[in-house]
Amino acid sequence: MTALKDRLATLPTVDLDELEAAGAALQTRVDRKYVLPTAALDTLPLTVGARVLEIAGRRTSEYESVYFDTPDLVSYLGAAHRRRGRFKVRTRTYADSGDCFVEVKTRGARGATVKTRQAHDGDAAELTSAAHEFTVEALGAHRAPAALQPTLATRYQRSTLLVDGGRPGLVARTTIDTDLVWVDMATGEQRAMGPLVVIETKTGATPSATDRLLWRHGHRPVRISKYGTGMAVLHPDLPLTPWRRVLDRHVQPTARLSAYA
Repeated sequence: MTALKDRLATLPTVDLDELEAAGAALQTRVDRKYVLPTAALDTLPLTVGARVLEIAGRRTSEYESVYFDTPDLVSYLGAAHRRRGRFKVRTRTYADSGDCFVEVKTRGARGATVKTRQAHDGDAAELTSAAHEFTVEALGAHRAPAALQPTLATRYQRSTLLVDGGRPGLVARTTIDTDLVWVDMATGEQRAMGPLVVIETKTGATPSATDRLLWRHGHRPVRISKYGTGMAVLHPDLPLTPWRRVLDRHVQPTARLSAYA
């Protein structure tokens, strides 16, 4: 991690408005996720040609999310069984600034992820009446759950890069998440992902410079959801088909060890 932080410190910066504008320019967005040993960050030249998001002088920020689900886990099971109407509801807090948002993720045309959000003034672990109304509007009254409760929390450190989008004039976004911890909201049990990093690329139809770099070094996209994988780690009795491969190859052995550290 020290090597990555040292490289981030030397990069030119991009502000949030420019980063958001670049993302909005992607008419077709493809998200790819990778799980790597944290030590790989010391040698992978991920920052070559990149700019780094800087907010209030910080180039790495702490994120906290609380995921909400029904008592019978409609959101989790929808993802586990790849149901068409699956959704996620969460609050996201930017710990450095204290800003908090309620966010709803659904599946749009051709399986694309659609995310809507609004500012959240209440406790991050509670949905206010305004947040509930927003959720109903985002999901539609016909499928919005009547009862949602805080189920899982996550904490991690994120660095965001703006990189070559793979075609002239096109840019893409890369996020690098480290120090991921899952917390069961009912019991308080915590599991750490351990010495692993989650890298996500958000590109147009063309793979980004980050994707091509990772492929050259033998890393391939995996199916991982912070909510789905965290629930599967904390509750191994749940169906976990979409995330079985990443659990078996990467996450589970580390999580078991760190749970009792």
